[in-house]
Amino acid sequence: MNKAPDLTHIRNIGIAAHVDAGKTTLTERILFYTGASYKIGEVHDGKAHMDYLAEEQAHGITITSALTKAPWQEHLIQLVDTPGHVDFTIEVERSMRVVDGCVIVLDGVRGVEPQTEAVWRQRNKFKLPSLFFVNKMDRPGADFKRSLLTMRKRLAAEPVPVTVPLTDIPAVIHLIDKTLLHFTGDKGELVRVTPCDENRWKKVAPYRETLLLAIAETDEELADMVLDGRDPEPELVWSALRKATLSGKAHPCFGGSALRNYGVQPLLDGIVRLLPAPVDRPPSIAQRLEGGQEVVAMDADGPFVGLVFKVQMWDKRRHVFVRIYRNSLKPGDIIVIPAKDGHLIKEHVARMFDVDAHKRTRLNQAFAGQIVLLAGLRWATTGDTLCSPEQPLLLESIDTREPVLSLAIEPFSSEEEEKLLEVLDKLQQEDPTLQLEEDSETGQRLLRGMGELHLQIAFERLEREFNLRVRAGKPAVALRETVSRSATAEKLYEQSIEQEHKALVLKARTRISVMPLARGAGIEVIVDPVVKPEGELLSPINNDAVTAGVRDLLQNGPLKGVPLRDLMIRVEEIELFGSASSPEALRAATVQATRQAITQAGGRLLHPIMKTEVVVPEENLGIVLGDLQARHALIHGTSILGDTVTISRDVALDKLLGYTTNLRNMTHGRGQFSMLFDRFDVTGQ
Repeated sequence: MNKAPDLTHIRNIGIAAHVDAGKTTLTERILFYTGASYKIGEVHDGKAHMDYLAEEQAHGITITSALTKAPWQEHLIQLVDTPGHVDFTIEVERSMRVVDGCVIVLDGVRGVEPQTEAVWRQRNKFKLPSLFFVNKMDRPGADFKRSLLTMRKRLAAEPVPVTVPLTDIPAVIHLIDKTLLHFTGDKGELVRVTPCDENRWKKVAPYRETLLLAIAETDEELADMVLDGRDPEPELVWSALRKATLSGKAHPCFGGSALRNYGVQPLLDGIVRLLPAPVDRPPSIAQRLEGGQEVVAMDADGPFVGLVFKVQMWDKRRHVFVRIYRNSLKPGDIIVIPAKDGHLIKEHVARMFDVDAHKRTRLNQAFAGQIVLLAGLRWATTGDTLCSPEQPLLLESIDTREPVLSLAIEPFSSEEEEKLLEVLDKLQQEDPTLQLEEDSETGQRLLRGMGELHLQIAFERLEREFNLRVRAGKPAVALRETVSRSATAEKLYEQSIEQEHKALVLKARTRISVMPLARGAGIEVIVDPVVKPEGELLSPINNDAVTAGVRDLLQNGPLKGVPLRDLMIRVEEIELFGSASSPEALRAATVQATRQAITQAGGRLLHPIMKTEVVVPEENLGIVLGDLQARHALIHGTSILGDTVTISRDVALDKLLGYTTNLRNMTHGRGQFSMLFDRFDVTGQ
């Protein structure tokens, strides 16, 4: 039997960033310097250890989150490398859900970028202690100070510098130890530590003061020393900085260049010294099926609890990634999954694996705090709680995003239709943001996803993994509807039916009002009506029927028949007619009144609006701005960095289809842009 690990020496961390900030390059160095890998795989060569999918190697980006392990200073770092491209944001969301801390990578030239903000919001959701690594400090225009300022401005985070990178030599100044760290050897694997010379120290002294002032607020002893002008010992600074990091009041910042092999080892020190062990995180709160809550501590006591955060087809067989939150698990164990309707789904754990990117190693037992791969679970899916049959619980699940783009698809051969449906079902199990549905008007099958690249990768995988080619139509943007004003409608539903040779009458009357809500508010349904005749009560089954009648209409707006959002529907009055007011009659009356109220309120189309940044040479600014105005973009501002200009704006997604090619033509291949879904909203046309 395996021995339970010492959780105080475990660090479960995620690495996240805006696309092309150098996140996977950093991960490759971490694996090399910790001895987890004997060579460095480069992204630009298509040989990165963590980017093992053929599509990742071909496109030079991370597409799926990958798990690996790296030993450092008698600690084990379980590391999840996540995608930086916005189309694969579900991978970041579910990884953030199960790690204990994270490292956010910034481009030292660009600082905080749009996807950095998205990652930061995901980090905030789970209150993860975080470190920053300001990368690419070897690049012209890189500025450590400016990068820290963008953190404070755009993330509302408190950056606390720990190592300051030098740009003239591959070295960093360590502000806690007051040393100069030189990185030598063929791959920067040798670290030579010397006292920092006086001239260099004078230049970074303000950073040291920033560090001490930031953490003094969380440590009285350190605060007294700083106020008295005394210089605290390094261990005291480390201790106070850890306390501030775990509380989320400070975010330590390290700098360097992963590609040029400097600054990574101090970051590893920071991971083990500053980020939390599993036992340092607050315990999880689970819901009991019978009602109430239960605290789930990260330890060996109590019935087993785990969370599925990812499904993956490995060698064309179904596997699930699980974070264990309590007790342990072995192959052969029986576990249950509490379903949404309250019943329990029984599953059998066939095999269990430790994972290193695309490699698996059999395990005989796994314990609280570990992340493992399980085979044999037929029904478990992303966000499901796995638990002991003797005590079913529900942990907080994992949110998924709505797809914003769709394509009509069909197989090249009608004989492959069944195979296409089977394969797409597997891809959807892996990726909940990839959805297949049928157009009720045309009968076409629509594959919906988060963007053009997301769908392109799905098609490439269909062909490579399953030898299945498909025909695809033009991209269509996912629309939503809302109402433009308030309205009220009243309907009397009455129908005679024959049942067992008797004439029965179904009868009910409802009055429904609708009103628009602010963008992003979602749907609010209020069932708190005046019931007539006076003294009558709405039974639970009738209440459910009314609620269902309202929700029947939410998927079909009056303009395009697309889902509604951002409105409130209130059931104001219900009139009952004795036994004639069956649940079926109430549901039908509610449907009719709701449909009429929505129609009277007038529909408005909502388009997916993307928060976008375009970076172009200054000489091309005029033509690019003119093009953006023609696309009805809402320009928020521009900023100049060297000879390039960054344009921040909001624009409807349908105006951005194919924009990469247009931008390349306008800027002779030098322009670039990134976008992030922000909201559904009305547009200029």
